[in-house]
Amino acid sequence: SPGWLAVAAVGVAVVAYFLGCFNGAVVVSRYILRDDIRDHGSGNAGLTNFYRVFGGPLTAVVILSDVVKAVVAVMFAMFIAGHISPELITLSKYWGGAFCILGHMFPCTFQFRGGKGVLSGGAIAIMIGIGGDGAYQSWLVPLVVWVGFIVLAVATKYVSLGSCWAGFSFPIVSGLVYRDPLIILLAVIMGGLLLWKHRGNMVRIVKGTDSKFVLHKGSRSKLSSAGGSAGEAVP
Repeated sequence: SPGWLAVAAVGVAVVAYFLGCFNGAVVVSRYILRDDIRDHGSGNAGLTNFYRVFGGPLTAVVILSDVVKAVVAVMFAMFIAGHISPELITLSKYWGGAFCILGHMFPCTFQFRGGKGVLSGGAIAIMIGIGGDGAYQSWLVPLVVWVGFIVLAVATKYVSLGSCWAGFSFPIVSGLVYRDPLIILLAVIMGGLLLWKHRGNMVRIVKGTDSKFVLHKGSRSKLSSAGGSAGEAVP
């Protein structure tokens, strides 16, 4: 019935949002390194800023947490939709994914100061391709998003440029594959939020002042120096 469908939609939205609120960069920096990532670098609570500031093996924990929460959010949405109607599964991926991204970007648990949603968004794009309607067509979504991201990020060393491609291409390819107004709306919201979060990067790219990605240990890594104390910069 419409009533139970609304209850299921709200339930999925709440669960997906709070899963998104578990921000790996903030949790690791605040509760393990005792030094909030949002006080350093660009101030963004995301993977790239965490790696630039801290580096070290804990970067893998940030990656894992941001990927797992997105996968769990989408799988939960699929599970609920599957018990209502198999026709709702694809829509449920976008629905759960959208609220997970909202939680990641605007976590109520961390003063609504979250990340830019690139890694979690990338995981959601892959989940959309897995078991989607239309077999190979569903894989066009993660293929277009990820290939463009990797090519641009590697060729230019601007992770933000690849991220902007992901945000721009995601709603377009989603619309071409699924042609469902609600799916397109959710894709536009996710892609639009990602682009909005990168608005400063876009300006800096045009000016040629945006930071390029390089491999390093992190300017404040507490794991790379035995003598470094918490909160102290390590060369």
